Amino acid sequence: MTLAATIPIENKVVRKLMWRLLPFLFLLYIIAYLDRTNVSFAFLQMRSQLGLNDRTYGLGAGVFFAGYFLFQLPSNLILARVGARRWIAGIMMLWGLVSAAMIFATGPRSFYLLRFLLGAAEAGFFPGMILYLKSWFPASARGRAVALFMTAAPLSGVIGGPISGALLGVHWSGLRAWQWLFIMEGIPAIVFGAVVMLVLSEGPETAGWLADEERRLLAGILAAEREASPTSPGLKTAFTHPGVWILCAVYFGLNCCVYGITLWLPSVIKGLAGFSNFTIGLLTALPNLAAAIAMVLVGLHSDRSGERRWHTTTAGIAGSVGLITMAYSHSTFLVLFGASLAIAGAYGMDGPFWAMPASMLTGTAAAAGIAVINSVGNLGGFFGPYIIGLARTEGAGFRGGMSLIAIILAVSGSLALAVRIRKTE
Repeated sequence: MTLAATIPIENKVVRKLMWRLLPFLFLLYIIAYLDRTNVSFAFLQMRSQLGLNDRTYGLGAGVFFAGYFLFQLPSNLILARVGARRWIAGIMMLWGLVSAAMIFATGPRSFYLLRFLLGAAEAGFFPGMILYLKSWFPASARGRAVALFMTAAPLSGVIGGPISGALLGVHWSGLRAWQWLFIMEGIPAIVFGAVVMLVLSEGPETAGWLADEERRLLAGILAAEREASPTSPGLKTAFTHPGVWILCAVYFGLNCCVYGITLWLPSVIKGLAGFSNFTIGLLTALPNLAAAIAMVLVGLHSDRSGERRWHTTTAGIAGSVGLITMAYSHSTFLVLFGASLAIAGAYGMDGPFWAMPASMLTGTAAAAGIAVINSVGNLGGFFGPYIIGLARTEGAGFRGGMSLIAIILAVSGSLALAVRIRKTE
């Protein structure tokens, strides 16, 4: 079959993959992100009932990422041995159980422990998803697939905020509302973990929903890409290339902002006015919706122009302006506007940011570099919430914490300009 003849079939296969795989994987990521951040709503009631202060909550909210960091490598090694499909199913059921077990938190120590275990359980999910997408999508469509998949992060706030707010009004069987929140939002991970084994195929070779011709073509393209990629040479480069560590710093600032805002926004809104928990959930959906839109628009513009560094830096500066607006505002409208600009800026960095590692490195070095960046950069998710909680406890309030994170985001975003990428980008 000639190249010209295979192109329409390849496009048809990619469209089929987009419709068959992405919606389900998208849902799984929403579940993951919801279980990661729903503690921000639970804290509205846990604060008084468990005797948690702002510093304790900030540390507990962020310690998730300590577990995530420490267990990412072991989880990835197991994933490589057992396969992405089975490992994703297993860790989903595990983190669903841990998330539901948050009902047993009785004070700071148990709160810290359960958040740490949740991070450890979820550590292999995102790398597993990326590996799974790589095992299905040709390189020509993989970036688009990953970008669409990652929009689930902000959209989880659009969906999860109102749900979490509503669950804080549930009082059944002697359990507190925040306990029902963890139970009801932990169950989907357990259920869909089992569904993964029934719905997903390990790879194109076992996908009964692909025609024989489509299966052979897709398997051939993926095999050719694997053969063309370098293997062991260059692995050391991922740890010695200065651009990798610059990008670690950029991603650290991005996550400082995202999780600093996400894990504190309900409390910020609660402190401004006497809104009901459900109304707070609805209001937190607005910044996340803005973030999802910005993520798509910035990514598209960056792809069309072929420019990455200035897109990343500009989005980071915009996010820092949003944080300052939040810090010095006293009205709900301006706080929501600032939060929307801040999260939109941080998430808008994602698309052009993740295009840069592949523009510096190739083959195994690129894969290892991405793993290093993701692992180290996610530690920003630990420091962001803790910085705000510490600032509030020490008397600096939200203003002090938000201002410090704004500086971190502005500096880290600007560092993207120091990254040297290939001129072909």
